[in-house]
Amino acid sequence: MDLDQVRAEWDAAAATFDLEPDHGLLDPGVRNAWWQLLEPLLPVASSRVADLGCGTGTLAVLLAENGHEVTGVDLSPEMIARARAKAAAAGLAPRFIVGDAASPALPSGSLDVVLARHVVWALPAPATAIRAWVDLLAPGGILLLVEGRWSTGAGLAAEQVRALLPADVHDVQVIELPDPALWGKEIHDQRYVLVARI
Repeated sequence: MDLDQVRAEWDAAAATFDLEPDHGLLDPGVRNAWWQLLEPLLPVASSRVADLGCGTGTLAVLLAENGHEVTGVDLSPEMIARARAKAAAAGLAPRFIVGDAASPALPSGSLDVVLARHVVWALPAPATAIRAWVDLLAPGGILLLVEGRWSTGAGLAAEQVRALLPADVHDVQVIELPDPALWGKEIHDQRYVLVARI
């Protein structure tokens, strides 16, 4: 599938994307669960964060609410339009860019955190993308990859994602995410965040 097809697919999904509990974080309990997960993994507030494949910007807005300087990147103009509206409604100003999350047009070494949620599994060349993401990080930066191997058969197991990391990434931790509070429902598959400190 080429980028135009992918863009069209996600544009079409934008209107209902936030209805999934872990996408829109409309339930305060789910929203709080995501913040409780992310807060201890992040550096101090005002960190420079890129949310790659940000969708409707829910996590970007959550991080901006808590003092981080966030840039969201997504291929879908419809997703980005919704992200901008969401941020404006919250009185926040994270930056949102229409662009390819696999090769974001951001300066090398300019970020403290690169976050991608449910993106790696969908990329045609995930190892290449992760290498590019690592290069965006300043020394001491953190790569956060939220992924899963879902009951549908889609996705990537943690071992598969770990194998995609560049050789110069050494400090790697996988945190399993079975808590239904994060997903708004009971789950019966592998969901996790891979944390790599550069």
